[in-house]
Amino acid sequence: MKLRTVISKIEERIKISQAEDFDNVGLLCGSWDRDVSGILVCHDALENVVDEAIRKNCNLIVCFHPIIFSGLKSLTGKNYVEKAVIKAIENKIAIYAVHTAFDNDFFGVNRGICDQLGLTNLKILQPKKNNLKQLTVFVPKEYSGKVREALFNAGAGNIGFYDECSFTINGNGTFRPIQGSNPFSGQQDIRENTDEDMVSVIFEDYKQGQIVNAMKTAHPYEEVAHQIYSLDNTNQYSGLGMYGDFEEPMEEVDFLKFVKEKFGLEMIRHSDFNNKKIKRVGVLVGSGASGIRSAISKKCDAYITGDVKYHDFFLAESKMLICDIGHFESEQFVTQQLFEILSQKFSTFAISKSIEKTNPVNYFI
Repeated sequence: MKLRTVISKIEERIKISQAEDFDNVGLLCGSWDRDVSGILVCHDALENVVDEAIRKNCNLIVCFHPIIFSGLKSLTGKNYVEKAVIKAIENKIAIYAVHTAFDNDFFGVNRGICDQLGLTNLKILQPKKNNLKQLTVFVPKEYSGKVREALFNAGAGNIGFYDECSFTINGNGTFRPIQGSNPFSGQQDIRENTDEDMVSVIFEDYKQGQIVNAMKTAHPYEEVAHQIYSLDNTNQYSGLGMYGDFEEPMEEVDFLKFVKEKFGLEMIRHSDFNNKKIKRVGVLVGSGASGIRSAISKKCDAYITGDVKYHDFFLAESKMLICDIGHFESEQFVTQQLFEILSQKFSTFAISKSIEKTNPVNYFI
């Protein structure tokens, strides 16, 4: 199977276009037309992981963090990034990263933590803003079903756990073909009155190109009358972080012991105790201090993340228990998640989980 085919199947499940603008996701190195012999899934595509891919005859590494993040001006092997990339290129190994595309996924890495904790009533902590649009198109009534079907197939009308959502109003449309036109119906210089449907669908902004192309292909008119609006609605099914509830609340100390055991932690940095039970918990993997205020606004009793700075702990303000479990530790389940997703997608070649250590942080206890 060609690399481009493998990647297209991965992106059927993990929408790479929902990554944050600052991120560097997708194919980082490798030839689109090369045959894939095996896939190695990992957290970070470091040099030791590339060595592992060579040993296991895997010529595609699917990683969480992008090994190339801020760009490269040279490839001389002067640092750990260049060493890994050079070895991958020399051995014809492609590297593909998902990072914040999987962070923003409702069933992504934050969902993985919530499932480990046993949280219920899960919702996105920081829903995406300004990424929903509405398309309205005017179409002859007899072609309305065909155009709707084309829009649905292109990804329009997906709202949370529902798809093929649309709204249709029937009315009378007018137009007059003028010189140079090639009308589907009517005659030049004569006003045409026709029975038309106004079809409306909502879609995520990154789908706009494919949706508009599908609409125009299915539509019978030479000039397709349509309008696209940007919506203020937040997308409740895509965004950073997640929060949910325990079936039964627990004391703060018991909660910390529970988290430490579930995540196999040697330590947890946390804010002052508030002498309140923990019922609602917010999570944001990696460097998640930016979600502290959002967690407080969602009335979370505790918040789990990594890379919390000294002054960030003050933001708790006796309202919430902030828990820094470590950057890597908060993302530790992502390799298993990606392995399961890829194993379901591909059965014709090997999918392996990396066993190499990539966490740069060590603890002396």
